[in-house]
Amino acid sequence: MRLEPKTIEEVQDQSRRELGKAARRSRIVRAARDLIRETGSTELSMRMIAKSAGVSLTTPYNLFGSKWAVVLAVFEDERDFAARFAKLSAPNALDRIFDAHALAMSYFINDPAFYRTLWRALLNTQGGDTTGLATPERLKRNKDAWRSLIEQAQAEGLLERWVSPDALEQALSCFANGAMLSWAMGALKTQDLLPSTSLGYALTLRGAATIAGARLLEPRIEHYQDGLKRPRRRGRHSA
Repeated sequence: MRLEPKTIEEVQDQSRRELGKAARRSRIVRAARDLIRETGSTELSMRMIAKSAGVSLTTPYNLFGSKWAVVLAVFEDERDFAARFAKLSAPNALDRIFDAHALAMSYFINDPAFYRTLWRALLNTQGGDTTGLATPERLKRNKDAWRSLIEQAQAEGLLERWVSPDALEQALSCFANGAMLSWAMGALKTQDLLPSTSLGYALTLRGAATIAGARLLEPRIEHYQDGLKRPRRRGRHSA
């Protein structure tokens, strides 16, 4: 049976529905973020989230399915990260890797209480409806971005081509996730988060570096080591 093509009015109506759905989704994520900031906890009810967002109780369930999916959406709402990532303009691919890493860490460093709350909640896998951090979309997006930077460094002759970009990306990811777990649990201070993870990145990349790449990485390794040894004043990011 041949289906009739949609009329202009039907297409416009569908477009309006999709825009309305996206707007409601954004309001729910924004409301959940504000509630987490206010309460310092992710133990929110869907009723609280819906009321704060100004939508019916069924709307968050229809759009997200569960409270944990809303919390995960708050974590994954990367605001201006993609735009800022696209503007990175370091002179070589290794520097771009460290610039991208510093950009990612800046969110946690500038708002540690909020992001620690999210990490602790999302790392808790005891709940039956939690999806954790490892959604397929998030994993693929992150993996592709970092692998692209690694491949650029190989193309520029800074990393050995015989090293698998996927394996190197996975090594960096495992290190970063371990460091973030330590930070979320309070074992790693916020002021040490960037130099510690950057040092781990530099040491990992040094093992795959060419002679030219090693010349760029070794000063970084020395810099990050010195930064971790140097005593710092206590401030709002020291905890």
